[in-house]
Amino acid sequence: MHTLTIAPLAVPASITKTSYDTIKSAKKLFLQTEKHPSSEWILQDGLSFVSMDDLYEQSDDFDILNTHIAQRLICGCDAVYAVCGRGISPDLQKCICEKAAENDTTVVILPSSGYAEAAAATTQFSLANGAIYAANAIPKDINVRCPLCIEEIDNRITAGEVKLKLSEFYPEDSEIIFAYLKDGKYETRNIKLYELDRQPECEYFAASLVLIKPYELLELDRYGMSDVEQILSILRSPGGCPWDMKQTHESLQKPLIEECYEVIDTIINDDTDAMCEELGDLLMQVVFHAQIETEKAVFTMRDVYTGLVKKLIFRHPHVFAHAEGVKTADDVLIAWEKLKKEEKQQKTQSEAMLAVPKSFPALMRSTKVQKRAADVGFDWSNAEDAFYKIAEEADEIREAMKEGDAAHLFEEVGDLLFAVVNVARLLKIDSELALSAAADKFTVRFCKMDELIRTDGKKYEDMTLSDMDEYWEKAKAELKAED
Repeated sequence: MHTLTIAPLAVPASITKTSYDTIKSAKKLFLQTEKHPSSEWILQDGLSFVSMDDLYEQSDDFDILNTHIAQRLICGCDAVYAVCGRGISPDLQKCICEKAAENDTTVVILPSSGYAEAAAATTQFSLANGAIYAANAIPKDINVRCPLCIEEIDNRITAGEVKLKLSEFYPEDSEIIFAYLKDGKYETRNIKLYELDRQPECEYFAASLVLIKPYELLELDRYGMSDVEQILSILRSPGGCPWDMKQTHESLQKPLIEECYEVIDTIINDDTDAMCEELGDLLMQVVFHAQIETEKAVFTMRDVYTGLVKKLIFRHPHVFAHAEGVKTADDVLIAWEKLKKEEKQQKTQSEAMLAVPKSFPALMRSTKVQKRAADVGFDWSNAEDAFYKIAEEADEIREAMKEGDAAHLFEEVGDLLFAVVNVARLLKIDSELALSAAADKFTVRFCKMDELIRTDGKKYEDMTLSDMDEYWEKAKAELKAED
């Protein structure tokens, strides 16, 4: 049984005694790289070692590099691998451990303070409860309420990339601490975030890093989901906003619906600036409802996120579970409805149909229930066959009009609209959008007619319907010519 010990070199002036002694007494010493300030003392002490620099130069990607490093390290004797910084990457660690297990070798990893801790100690910067990330591994979300360190800013290009990523969370003129190694110790200076890629080229190295203090809500100019949740919590708390504090799920129903329609308007108008704003308003409604339940200790926004993620994973087995038979968008929709029914434990088609919300707009609800019926084959063969039902329902309205029976007329008008939705569905036309477009077209034509009437100095009260029809046709003609 042999032992491979991973010994972090850290910063030359602050390497741990355990790492130092382990490296000095190594029977077989491997060095991550000799081209780094952390390695200089090993060269100066004349220690014999095998460097991995040649593997870094020859390997095309990290998977190949990690494999080659692991193969070299498992050498049939006790060995030490001296690495720069705080240690090795998770991928390399996994690769080394797998190779070691195959060759009866134990892997021991020594602790290290790393670059961040050394730089923080130099400038008395507290990293308590903070986060430390490599420059190439900055997450999509950063908690700006905690101290932050970004390590391994090794060149100007990397510095520019880090600056852009951090600018998503911090003001560009934020004061940050830039730290770099000089003579085995950290030198630091306060700079603005936008200056990060404007430092002397010689100061960018694998050990170079930035330290950023925690920021409070009102100090920022860009925000994330946690900030929205915090704002709603403040508004609903004692001393917050009286209006927000008294809102309930019931009182917020209308605003929720209105915000949905305002988002749809921005899509129809292809107005991305307005869409960005309206999506924010809609998101606020979601967080608002969740905040009300958070206060009751029923559920939180995290429960909302959890339910959504689980649902998306469950309904996309072709992505997350490599399920077969789903290749096209139509296949996805068929599978989606089947999984949705299974997820909601709907055993009969009646249960699936009754699950369609009654609060849906009538045209949308009609389309949904027709699709539920079509799922079991209860449907017209094609749109042409369904079209004759429109004429039949129109005749029935005519008969109801002759009878003067309001209740019967109400029923028959509904049947006619339902028949029209059926035809639209079979033609793959969204009846909700089609009717909305028709309303838009009518509005534009009416406004044009109104403009023409006013231009001619006429008033509606002095005109007959026939007069208005003439202007209506004229308005249609002019709009068509404009197109």
